[in-house]
Amino acid sequence: MSDINIMNYSLEEIAEKIGAKVIYSPTANKCETSVHSLATLENASAGQIAFLANSKYRDQLKGTNATAVIINEECLTDCKTSALVMANPYVGYALVAQLLNSTPATAVNIHASAVIDPSANIGKNVAIGANAVIESGVSLGDNVSIGAGCFIGKDTVIGNSTALWSNVSVYHDIEIGQQCLIQANSVIGSDGFGYAKHEGQWVKIPQLGRVIIGDRVEIGASTTIDRGALDNTVIEDGVIIDNQVQIAHNVVVGENTAIAGCSVVAGSTVIGKNCTIAGMVAINGHISLADGSVVTGMAMVTKAITKPGVYSSGMPAVPNREWNKNNAYFRKVGSLAAKIKVLENQMSSLNND
Repeated sequence: MSDINIMNYSLEEIAEKIGAKVIYSPTANKCETSVHSLATLENASAGQIAFLANSKYRDQLKGTNATAVIINEECLTDCKTSALVMANPYVGYALVAQLLNSTPATAVNIHASAVIDPSANIGKNVAIGANAVIESGVSLGDNVSIGAGCFIGKDTVIGNSTALWSNVSVYHDIEIGQQCLIQANSVIGSDGFGYAKHEGQWVKIPQLGRVIIGDRVEIGASTTIDRGALDNTVIEDGVIIDNQVQIAHNVVVGENTAIAGCSVVAGSTVIGKNCTIAGMVAINGHISLADGSVVTGMAMVTKAITKPGVYSSGMPAVPNREWNKNNAYFRKVGSLAAKIKVLENQMSSLNND
């Protein structure tokens, strides 16, 4: 049997938390109506709260068994349960998820097997998991949590209330801000891909820069962020990076930008503020993306984006027969363009006559 202490919250408490208005169903007992967990509209049962943020699921409102649903004003007519009404139900869902979050801490106390250099500066209420290594000159702020098996390299600074899940490797002389979250197996500060070629051999260029990560940054599992060659790699405040993303040396990612899974950013590229980079995007090196740029999935960005907007180049999947047919046409584009050019010249000559 689980030993997790289940917390119950009244709808009034939740409404205050998320900034919503409570509308009770006709059969609800206001004094006894409470919830303890989240669920989908389709699978929710008594004691759970659901949400509706996508209109294509609106027909599930009438049949849901949830005790309450977070919805907007427009959907209230279809709701048969108690409702928490707000303009943005998805944000409401996020805030309720925070309130009902049962995820355990990344570490509790300082484990006896952790290896901590005597010169490290350890703040108040710090937790360090089993077999973690904290090297010399490291500074950990108050309420920092370091998961099992993590490595924190020499002279690295980690700000207050930042948490690392297990087996995160943070190299030497890295700076991570406050209230950050780094998921398992990520690597921060590994060498950038720097080499010079001499007489057919690759000559390694030591990477002498750092990685500077701002406040409230979240980094997904198995993501790598390379240290700079000379200048620093910089991840600014509020950035969110998904799993298995590669950020190369000297990249700068602007405030509140989001980068989805399996995307890669080549060296010395500057991504502006409030950008959205979808999954499996490849961004060339030594270019910049304007603030507010949106790049859709599987796009390849080879040139600078100077104006905010939505940019795409990925090919959606089609039936194989259709793809083969279109590919056959594509191979003829060059000859067709040449024929069109000849026809244009002939038309121009006729018009001049």
